Amino acid sequence: MNQGRSLSDIQKSLRNGQQTISELVESYLKRIEETTDLNIYIEVYKEEAKALAASLDQKIQKGESLGPLFGAVISIKDVLCYKDHKVSAASKMLAGFTSQFTGTAIQRLLDADAIIIGRTNCDEFAMGSTNENSAYGPTLNGLDSERVPGGSSGAAAVSVERDTCLIGIGSDTGGSVRQPAAFCGIYGFKPSYGRISRYGLIAYGSSFDQIGVLAKGIEDISRVLNIMSGEDPMDATSLNMDPPEIVKHPVDQQYKIAYIPEVLDHPGLNPDIRKGTMSFIEGLRDRNHECTPISFELLPYLVPAYYVLTTAEASSNLSRYDGIRYGHQAKDFEQLEDLYERSRSEGFGAEVKRRIMMGTFVLSVGYFDAYFTKAQQVRTLIIDRMKEIFAEYDFLIMPTTTDIAWKRGEMSGDPVSMYLSDIYTVLANLGGYPAISIPQQNEQLILPFGVQIMSDLYDERKLLSLCLSL
Repeated sequence: MNQGRSLSDIQKSLRNGQQTISELVESYLKRIEETTDLNIYIEVYKEEAKALAASLDQKIQKGESLGPLFGAVISIKDVLCYKDHKVSAASKMLAGFTSQFTGTAIQRLLDADAIIIGRTNCDEFAMGSTNENSAYGPTLNGLDSERVPGGSSGAAAVSVERDTCLIGIGSDTGGSVRQPAAFCGIYGFKPSYGRISRYGLIAYGSSFDQIGVLAKGIEDISRVLNIMSGEDPMDATSLNMDPPEIVKHPVDQQYKIAYIPEVLDHPGLNPDIRKGTMSFIEGLRDRNHECTPISFELLPYLVPAYYVLTTAEASSNLSRYDGIRYGHQAKDFEQLEDLYERSRSEGFGAEVKRRIMMGTFVLSVGYFDAYFTKAQQVRTLIIDRMKEIFAEYDFLIMPTTTDIAWKRGEMSGDPVSMYLSDIYTVLANLGGYPAISIPQQNEQLILPFGVQIMSDLYDERKLLSLCLSL
């Protein structure tokens, strides 16, 4: 088993004949079978993965050239389109739906000879922070099955943490990669908005969504990011920029790093996470980095602005699922309006319905200016403040989450508390900034937590290079 090994280590063993890709895939499939109780995978591409592994093994034997990701076994979240494979966004609304095309990011992974081993469970339409809002049932935290893995990319995080694959590909709208990474004790990375094409990603909030990467090592994140990055004619928001290849961090390199005291003094923050974050900051100072407290007066407005805007976009994006164009269609109805109502009532789960209702409300006549327009103005103020911060500092640091992984069912009856728990992660999505959750352990905590580092737009290279040195 490849536990603890990077892709570079795996590729070296494959080239040296110490292991075949077929053996590697078999080891992952065995781990998947051993962890079925965690409900990680909705579907495993067992025979397909075996066939591709055998084909790559023949290439190695013949000395033929291989793609840069050969030996990388990857799971994909059930919101990413893969031609001739089912994709459902973990919703009854798309039950049985088969994708007619492959998304750009996934196609680039395949072209680089990566093997996709299966699709992972998630919160329905990527809406949730616990991975309990799924038509396929909840995914359990691999470190403690009585707790949630986070969401919405919770199963993607568990797939990596439990060694059922090397890399997990998820989506991050307001922390959906970084928060489960923190709960599961691995790295979770969200690149700048536009760095990776969203073509083939089922939309939740289009101006917030970004494909992200979960892994146990920074080098693996960087290599996968480089492959998926780049302009795409199918996505007008994608960027024509060079891949952000990381470099070895110079020993004498000093950075200016900001942190927000109000964040660390937040009443909802677990005191042991506060202590662990301060210890992390002190460690940066020991490495000769300048860590400075700054003010961020807009902190209380982050979550309200985020949820007003994302639910508005969600209500628009999900309007297409009406039972006529596509999506679940009710069997018993009397007239057209009844068909719409029954199809959407039956197809969508409770959390998706809640967010559609919220979004429809803030977009409605009489409330549009009071809520949606005001939230857009707040978003502009937040971006302006972040520009000021990154004009002076290289990085902004804060905890990833307010607490360790919650117990199962703890948040199911309290959606407002669940929304407020996103206070530290939504900032990166409001401005489109790259951010990474770095796994940490504290003696007083029974489970890991994460420290989050953000950098300026398109500064992934500097951000990942710093993380590589830590």
